[in-house]
Amino acid sequence: MSARVQLASAAGAILSLPARLIEPAMSGIQRGVGIKRMPWVFLLPNLVAVVLFALLPVFINIFYSVSGSDRLFPWDRPFVGGANYQSLLDCGNYLDPSTCSRDLFWRALGNTMVFVPVQVICMIAVALLTAICLNRDIIGRGFFRGIFFFPVMLSPVVVALTWQWILQRNGALNGLISAAGLTPVNWLVFPNTAFFWSVFVTVWAHMGFYTIILLAGLQAIPRDVYEAAKMDSASPWRVFTRITLPLLKPVMLVVFILAVIRSVQTFDELYVLTGGGPGSATMLMVQYIYEVGFATQPRNFGLAAAASLFLGLALLIFTGIQMRISRGGNND
Repeated sequence: MSARVQLASAAGAILSLPARLIEPAMSGIQRGVGIKRMPWVFLLPNLVAVVLFALLPVFINIFYSVSGSDRLFPWDRPFVGGANYQSLLDCGNYLDPSTCSRDLFWRALGNTMVFVPVQVICMIAVALLTAICLNRDIIGRGFFRGIFFFPVMLSPVVVALTWQWILQRNGALNGLISAAGLTPVNWLVFPNTAFFWSVFVTVWAHMGFYTIILLAGLQAIPRDVYEAAKMDSASPWRVFTRITLPLLKPVMLVVFILAVIRSVQTFDELYVLTGGGPGSATMLMVQYIYEVGFATQPRNFGLAAAASLFLGLALLIFTGIQMRISRGGNND
């Protein structure tokens, strides 16, 4: 027997050792539960993990939303029913947050309802344009693919601090503006410019991830379809609207859903970049939940839990709509 065969036999014996060690225990379990129930035995660890880390936190959150006090432990919290929900929904005019008892909640909700569609549309448009450019035979294509994906690998705090250094009163951008003889601008002091840069920074930080997904979708489109269109002298716009977009639709749907969920969950970049300001101009729902539950005194865990359940319900409805649209598309 050659040394190579002996080495392979030894490696096989070592690798099979764990299986031999648990074989008596698995044989006993199989005799106890029967062969038909054995799949549930293998699924049990995953089911326990799902219950502990997914379902149990939801039930704990529901309990906190119907209990009061700033005490952390459940046995110290009195039952208040729907008082937290009533406090959030207590509003004279839902279009005027100043008439609401929890005006910051409605301002954060309004900011989120504006931020999410604007950010997602900009994100997908820029990512699609970038993916189309990177799908062409350009010089340094691999280099540019790495450059566009680089911000994704950065910590959100690093991204926010970098852009804060660029946008502050004496920052790099105002330095260039001053060198050009123009008046510097306090970009993060005014609500409109702060909101614009909030959208810009989050798009810059995450567009690389969606660009990679769209690029993979573009490369999966058969080349002979484009060659047939070229033989028919189809214009670039007609090729884009009649070939690229329809064949990219399933990928676009995935990108859209991921972008919306990520946009709704936006917190860290804006919390470091603007702190939700000026005033509450860039405060989104997740930051409101954090502020109410952990940053302000006294901590209102019940109100934060109720607000987070509203946010979760909105995401659940949106996911249901997405699944319905996706199912309809598959039936077509």
